[in-house]
Amino acid sequence: MAPISDPKIAFAYLRPACVLLTREPTVTNVETLNAQLKEVSDAALQQLQEYVLYPLRFVLKVPGLKKNKLVQAVAEAMSHILENTCVQSWETLHDLFSELTLCLCSPTNPGKPADTSEELKLAVLRCLDALLHAAYGDIVFKLFEPIMLPELGTAISLLLALGEKEKSRDIQAAALKCLQALTVQCDCAQEHVVPSSEERRAIGSTMASALPGITMAVARIITGDLRQGHVVWSTTVGLVMEDSQLQTSEPWKTPSAELGRIAQLVVHRTQDWVKNTVGKLSVLLRKIISCTSAHQHWRVRLEMVELADHLLARCSQSLGECVGPLLEALIGAVNDEEPRVRESHAQTFTDVLSENLHCLATSLPRLMRTSDDQKKLFVLSVFLGYLKVLGPFISVVLTSAAHLQRISKALMQVLELDVMDVRIVEERSYSSTIETSSTSQDSFTAHTQRKHFLYFTDEKIYSVLMEICRLLGYYGNIYLLTDHFLDLYRQSSAYRKQAAMVLNEIIRGAAGIDVAIEGWSLEGEGRRHSATQEDLKATVVSVMEEYTSLNNWHLITVSEETDKDRQDHSNANTLQVILPSVDSPSPASSTSTIHQLNSNIWQLCIQLEGIACFAQALGLDFRPLLMTSLYPVMEKAGEETLLVSQAALGSMWDISKACGYLSLKELINENSDYLLNDISLNLQRLSQHPQAPRVLTVMLTHSDCSLLPLVRDIVQDVLMALDLSYDHTAALFCSVLHTLMKALGKISQVMTINLLRMDGGANCDFIMQLHLSFCQGDQLITHPSDLTFTVFSEVPPPTEHENIDGPDVKAELPSHLSITKDVMERCIHLLSDPSLRLRLKVLDVLELCVCVLSEMEDELLPMAHRCWPALLQRLTADDPLAVLRAFRVLCTLGETCGDFLRRRVSKEILPRLSSSLAQQAPISAKAGPVYSHTLAYKLQLAVLQGLGSLCQRLDLGEADLDVVCEACLPYLSCRQPIRLQDACLSVFRHLIQVDPDTYWFTLNELHCPSSYIPPHPDLQPVQLNGMGRPRDEYSDNVLKLLREEFGSVAATVDQPVKP
Repeated sequence: MAPISDPKIAFAYLRPACVLLTREPTVTNVETLNAQLKEVSDAALQQLQEYVLYPLRFVLKVPGLKKNKLVQAVAEAMSHILENTCVQSWETLHDLFSELTLCLCSPTNPGKPADTSEELKLAVLRCLDALLHAAYGDIVFKLFEPIMLPELGTAISLLLALGEKEKSRDIQAAALKCLQALTVQCDCAQEHVVPSSEERRAIGSTMASALPGITMAVARIITGDLRQGHVVWSTTVGLVMEDSQLQTSEPWKTPSAELGRIAQLVVHRTQDWVKNTVGKLSVLLRKIISCTSAHQHWRVRLEMVELADHLLARCSQSLGECVGPLLEALIGAVNDEEPRVRESHAQTFTDVLSENLHCLATSLPRLMRTSDDQKKLFVLSVFLGYLKVLGPFISVVLTSAAHLQRISKALMQVLELDVMDVRIVEERSYSSTIETSSTSQDSFTAHTQRKHFLYFTDEKIYSVLMEICRLLGYYGNIYLLTDHFLDLYRQSSAYRKQAAMVLNEIIRGAAGIDVAIEGWSLEGEGRRHSATQEDLKATVVSVMEEYTSLNNWHLITVSEETDKDRQDHSNANTLQVILPSVDSPSPASSTSTIHQLNSNIWQLCIQLEGIACFAQALGLDFRPLLMTSLYPVMEKAGEETLLVSQAALGSMWDISKACGYLSLKELINENSDYLLNDISLNLQRLSQHPQAPRVLTVMLTHSDCSLLPLVRDIVQDVLMALDLSYDHTAALFCSVLHTLMKALGKISQVMTINLLRMDGGANCDFIMQLHLSFCQGDQLITHPSDLTFTVFSEVPPPTEHENIDGPDVKAELPSHLSITKDVMERCIHLLSDPSLRLRLKVLDVLELCVCVLSEMEDELLPMAHRCWPALLQRLTADDPLAVLRAFRVLCTLGETCGDFLRRRVSKEILPRLSSSLAQQAPISAKAGPVYSHTLAYKLQLAVLQGLGSLCQRLDLGEADLDVVCEACLPYLSCRQPIRLQDACLSVFRHLIQVDPDTYWFTLNELHCPSSYIPPHPDLQPVQLNGMGRPRDEYSDNVLKLLREEFGSVAATVDQPVKP
């Protein structure tokens, strides 16, 4: 139905309802009139406004108590009228304003809200808001005349009380919105009257009287409910303290005598008043900022930014001491994680920013010591925001010695590391750690230790600090900054690690790496005082020279005790007794404290990270610097301390990537000439350069076989240096030899595969067994095509036309076998060294030597004969750890030497092994779960796991096999640890392959699950000791062996014996 547009028809339509409501003021009659009002057009309603408002106002003026529902219905009807019409009469506006205010206040206490329903309060507030929006022309400004101060003050007090104390969020929001409209500061979508400068000054003068009450009450609202009140606070303060109003001298007019006592409420905004007011506003503002600036919800932070932006735009000169906190809040938002907060804008000045930056840098160490992480993050975000806004002006600010000194000292104190963690010193990078696969960077970065700082734990704080350093390098003078922080680096060891961290990030920032510039600077373009590539290179060279200098690179990272093994005094026959306990090392009498060692470790790690940063900054231009930087980094990659070696390997990966190399192998091979030259020179002066063998170890670990022809001479230098100084450096050289033998083992595998191809299938099983025995674990080559075969060109295969009848001249050994023999000679001598640690390393090297020499039996057997006495000593009279390794070497010899060892093992080893196993079996059967962690258990397990294959390979005689069988039978008991049972089963599987009949009989004598019926009645029945025995501790494992090796047990039950 179309609305009624004719005023006469509308009047006739509405008149009955209006008359009825005047006579009978009920809720029903009000609702009837409200429903009819909605059927009248806005134009007609405008002409009938006074008429239709009269009965509604009459209801409100009727004396006596009124029902809440009635007043609510009247307010809703009036809201509809005011929302669709405009009030053109001041009298109407004034009367309605007074009447609606009375509806909100308590009858007994007009200064407080009435105790009415929430629905009624909400309806009246909406009606009041509609009234203020409906005021037409300049009549609304009459509300701000001095005579209106009491009524205006009452309304403001009521609105503030509703906004602060009401529980309903709708009422709070409506009260604050109404208060905003009352000050002609509403920001809703409706059209508003725009006051002139004079009218705005008049409003500001009047609202100055209410400013203390509004700011204090709204501040309480904001700190109590962080999602409301910001706009009211900022618009009210911005209106009263506006620069344009206060800068113009306002002539003071004596209040009219007609005002009476009201004149006491009028405020004159003098300079003294402004100063006092700003001081009080500053207190409230700091309270608001502290509650909202670091809030987790981005909308709260956005409201705070908009408040600061509004006040700085309108009152930056008037607010005085409030500018600092406002500026901090605004600049802190520049680095906010929420884009909508970051994109808010503010106009500031360089002098204010630089002064605040100086003050913040001064207080930064104190704040980092006393605040929680959330507050620290905000403070640093403010610091970063200052730098972003200053942009290219940073270089100007840093020319001030005071600013540079404050900023640098603040960074030194904030970035102080916590170096008391004992685990950093304890963790060691043994060969298994150093020799990680060099095909992926993840193997090094995944275990990188995160830095622990003294004054914060949040990783976000560290990220902001590093971004600050990069921004300083991006905008600042690179020479000034590096010189200053290098001075700090040299000044004190207390600042050295922090200065190195800052220098690393400054150079990265100068190269533009990881610098987030979003056009947020005073120039608006984010342009910088750029450093040229030549500047970067000169800076990198000077810093890197300082890092790798003797005093800063060769630092103590392990205590003296850990560099030497204790003397081993164990002379007992360990195999016979197999004791789990070992002599405990005496406490380390280290001259360096844990604090100093940790500090040195972290300094090296940071400097290694720095070299990687320099490579990233220079890119391909870093290649010429590899001649001086790669060797020191590889020294640290071979370091014993886990943290340092990981940092060095990570640095090598970053360097190879920055310099355009695809892998560490390519990085090393391409630069091998001067690396090997340095190693060769340093091996000749080993006392001055004890790290040289480690560099060779790292080269061999992360390169391939193509490097071996180049290192042939270096290997001879290593062996000679070992001969000359084995008392002091044998352990270090053994690591080199171990890595070298692994590389030679790969060559042997490739040659084995070549033999397979040339042989065309003959002796295939034998060759494949050799292939599997060369190197254990991850040293097997799965893709032989990945290796370089050029190293074998010096020993070509025999041709068909070769003269086989010529003189019997011994052919020259291939170089890799010759090197292996030389290494094995040294191992034989070092096997009896008093250091247990060295003996263990030598046994590992010896095992690899046996693998490599296995391809040439004529060379292996004499060497095996020579090493046997020393190896026998390790097997029979040494520490359990050494016995374990020695037995592994014995098994490898058994796989490769075969018959050559049969008599020796049978006579000298087997009786001791069998006796030891037999003695230890009752102990392990009764032991608990902790026993599996003892050396005795590990030795039992190793012997059982290797004994079967050793017996089979050596083809031992019947008597020896009986001895082994007798010693191993107790381990078939279900009372033994599971792994010992499994190892024992493997022994019997090998024995069954050697003599199945004998061990079928042996097992059935222990437990026979079947009965055997003779094929003829004249034949005697077969009687075995195991027949008819009840189920015992051996039954399960015996049945398992019979089932696996001799077919199904069930199938033989009650079967006749075959003739």
